[in-house]
Amino acid sequence: QTQGTIFPAPNFNPIMDAQFLRGALQGISCEKDVLIDILTQRCNSQRLMIAEAYRDMYGRDLIMDLKENLSHHFKEVMVGLMYPPASYDAHELWHALKGADTEEKCLIDILASRSNTDIFQMKEAYLMQYNNDLQQDIDSETSGHFRDTLMNLAQGTRMEGYADPSTAAQDAMILWEACQQKTGEHKNMLQMILCNRSYQQLWMVFQEFQNISGQDIVDAINECYDGYFQELLVAIVLCVRDKPSYFAYRLYNAIHDFGFHNKTVIRILIARSEIDLMNIRQRYKERYGKSLFHDIKHFASGHYESALLAICAGDAEDY
Repeated sequence: QTQGTIFPAPNFNPIMDAQFLRGALQGISCEKDVLIDILTQRCNSQRLMIAEAYRDMYGRDLIMDLKENLSHHFKEVMVGLMYPPASYDAHELWHALKGADTEEKCLIDILASRSNTDIFQMKEAYLMQYNNDLQQDIDSETSGHFRDTLMNLAQGTRMEGYADPSTAAQDAMILWEACQQKTGEHKNMLQMILCNRSYQQLWMVFQEFQNISGQDIVDAINECYDGYFQELLVAIVLCVRDKPSYFAYRLYNAIHDFGFHNKTVIRILIARSEIDLMNIRQRYKERYGKSLFHDIKHFASGHYESALLAICAGDAEDY
């Protein structure tokens, strides 16, 4: 049972929330606690209704007002919360592709983990927001087999719910050969299977792979390939197995290996807040011994910390 940390607020009144936000943003010093209390305690659809009420009442764009009054990472969190999920993914992908350096890990996180429906909505949002085609941008900003795999994922053509035990062993053999031979053709076959088979099918394929090779598919990929191509393939496998575990691992890396990689932490917390952030928190604690709440508290500070902790929604025993 997947579970987020943010739910629709009971007794919700968008007009009242809009008034509070306007007051908080108009003060001499912006009342950041009010922003946190409202925006992290309403679900995304409620926040969109608040933005609409805000526009109707004041003739102003709430996102623009947040951008003007806030700064640094706190601004990124508050503004990020105001995007519908598909628009937020599109926004993150655009910056990952069009920033000074391509942020490959962001592309991997989003494209390896989203459903066909998510991908279609994200591509539509991307076109609407930036008047660009996502697949064309991936094509021009990335290269090699990494690019081919991203392009395949961005088609959103993964089979859903379908599983055929009779072809699982065949697929596993192809994957095993791809790890032995490593030719361009084998790499293509490898990514075709990982990008297009249903999750149910891939579960069986990975089991068969273990039987054939005596090795876990992740270990085999890590041994045979390198760079972002290898990272993307592993991400797909991990997402097939257990998305919350994948995101727990990504958060742990972002917090510990990169000296708190703010962009990654913000993106995952916002994107998963209404899907499976509670599950991600559980996996994090099981796997790393410390709670996500504890680690954020240790690395972040000020209103930025308060906002992240409010989305994370930790318990007292998580300190």
